Amino acid sequence: MTSLGVLSPNRSTPRKYLPVLVTGGLFLAMFVVGGIRYEGFASGQVVLNVFIDNAFLLVVAVGMTFVILTGGIDLSVGAVVALATMISASLVTDGGWPPVLVIPLVLAVGAVLGLAMGCVIHYFDIQPFIVTLAGMFLARGLCYTIGTDSISITDPTYTGLAQARIDLPGGAFVSPSVLVAVVVILAGAYVLHYTRLGRNVYATGGGEQSALLMGLPVARTKIAVYTISGFCSALGGVLLSFYMLSGYGLHAVGMELDAIAAVVIGGTLLTGGYGYLLGTVLGVLVLGLIQTIISFEGTLSSWWTKIFIGLLLFAFILLQRLGVARRT
Repeated sequence: MTSLGVLSPNRSTPRKYLPVLVTGGLFLAMFVVGGIRYEGFASGQVVLNVFIDNAFLLVVAVGMTFVILTGGIDLSVGAVVALATMISASLVTDGGWPPVLVIPLVLAVGAVLGLAMGCVIHYFDIQPFIVTLAGMFLARGLCYTIGTDSISITDPTYTGLAQARIDLPGGAFVSPSVLVAVVVILAGAYVLHYTRLGRNVYATGGGEQSALLMGLPVARTKIAVYTISGFCSALGGVLLSFYMLSGYGLHAVGMELDAIAAVVIGGTLLTGGYGYLLGTVLGVLVLGLIQTIISFEGTLSSWWTKIFIGLLLFAFILLQRLGVARRT
């Protein structure tokens, strides 16, 4: 199975890590070029700022990686993020609920939505694209039943976390959201590479029929990955509510595409069965660094971010196709 290559080095191990190395090399090249071109760019805080500004996307992309590794797709993540911000803002601001109750409730809502979509996908044998598209419309619709306007969050806990800084050596700093994202990444990597669920995820993505013939719990695995994705989306929404200090039905529009782009640029095959969370992290950093370079340039429209991401996607999908053709 593909996942066993992580634990059992062999001749093909360097090729397995090639997409991650390419993404890492791209990130380093962009950072070096930015450091040469822009004053003040070549500093550790610039990289940490990319983490700070994209902590919520990192968490969402972790859940998306689980789904894509099984050969599925989740188009609902952006809408679930927005729903999480709306539930948080409405309960904290309008309802007066304490954050200690709101945050677990929001996470439970996201996990239940993911669980429901996973059950529909498997037991009714419907394409994940269709089911999660319906989930996207459902979550967006629920946002607007809560409210059509942006709801500001003034709760002291939220504002305190939004303004908090964790100092690092050398005068650098990160936000608490970055620590949450790092914990999620480490937990996700552990699950994928050192647990039975992780091995089942890779096996299901490598070939669902083969996994069934081997007696693996494909149903439980597929439902689990969509539940994980829903949970990560809700957690990403909580982190976004800290970042924006508001809930809005139009938050995170297109975030599902950013998450998919980060996973693909990180080297995970869209057909499933192959990929690493480290690649996803590097993919998010590449997207964030593109935005940083454009902001340093000052003369380019923010729409150039989408253009560069589109070109990178074309390039990495082509590389994936060539790699698959070479292996076969």
